[in-house]
Amino acid sequence: MTKIYAIVNQKGGVGKTTSVINLSAYLAATGRRTLMVDIDPQANATSGVGVDKTALEASIYDLLLEQTAVADVCVERAEFNLDLVPSSPALSGAEVELVNAIGREYRLQKALDELNGRYEYILIDCPPSLSLLTVNALTAARDGVLIPVQCEYLALEGLSQLTQTIELVRKYLNPDLTIRGLIMTMYDSRTNLSRQVVEEVRSYFPGKVFRTIVPRNVRLSEAPSYGQPINVYAPTSPGALAYKVLTAEILKGDQVKETTA
Repeated sequence: MTKIYAIVNQKGGVGKTTSVINLSAYLAATGRRTLMVDIDPQANATSGVGVDKTALEASIYDLLLEQTAVADVCVERAEFNLDLVPSSPALSGAEVELVNAIGREYRLQKALDELNGRYEYILIDCPPSLSLLTVNALTAARDGVLIPVQCEYLALEGLSQLTQTIELVRKYLNPDLTIRGLIMTMYDSRTNLSRQVVEEVRSYFPGKVFRTIVPRNVRLSEAPSYGQPINVYAPTSPGALAYKVLTAEILKGDQVKETTA
C-alpha cells in the first residue's frame, strides 16, 4: 500500500523542501517507487530536482482545478529514479479559484487516488502557511505528517498552531492523520543552543522526534541550485549521510507499524 506523507511547517526556512527532496531521493535510491508532490507556489522542490517551473505544460495547478489527470502531470526524473508532480507560480491563484468549489479540501487526495498504488511512497512539499493548499496536503496524507524543526531560537513558535490545524483536519477531513515525526534540522554541534532546542522539542513531543538529526551543512544549501538531491550532488557530505540515516529510520518505523498492524 502506498504511504503518503506531508512535510509541513508554516514557519519558513526550516529545511522543509530540503527534507522533501532528499528523503524522496534516498527512498528512490533504495528501489522504492517514489513520487514527490510540490504543492508550494514557490515551486522550490520542482526546481530543486532540475525542472524549469516556468516551462511546464501542466502542473499541480491544473490538477487541483481538475483540468488534467495526475498521470499527465507527472514528470519523470530518471537520473534520480523518482517522479515529480511539479508546481508553478500559477498555483498562487488556485486558492481564490477554489474558494467556492465543492470538495475543495479533497482535490489532491482525489488526484492521488487515481494512481492506484503505482508508488510505494508519496511525499508532499507544503507551502510555509496553513492555507487551503496545506489543508489539501494534510487531507491526502493518510500516513501522517513529517515536521522539520530548525534547531534555533523560537523553534517551537508556531508549532502549537500547526498541531491545532492537524487536530482540526483529523476531526473534520482526515481521521487517520497523525504526526509521524519531527525532524530536527540545521543542527550546530558547536552551540549549546542547538542541544537545548532538541531537548526542548523532545520534551514537548515525547517519542515523536526522530533520533537522526540533520546538521547545518553548506552542501545541503548548494544542491538545489544545481537541481540535484544531496545523494547525487555531495553523497559523502554530513548532510547526505544524515538524510540517508533518517530515511532508514523512517523505513524501519514503517516496517514495524506494518508488522504490528
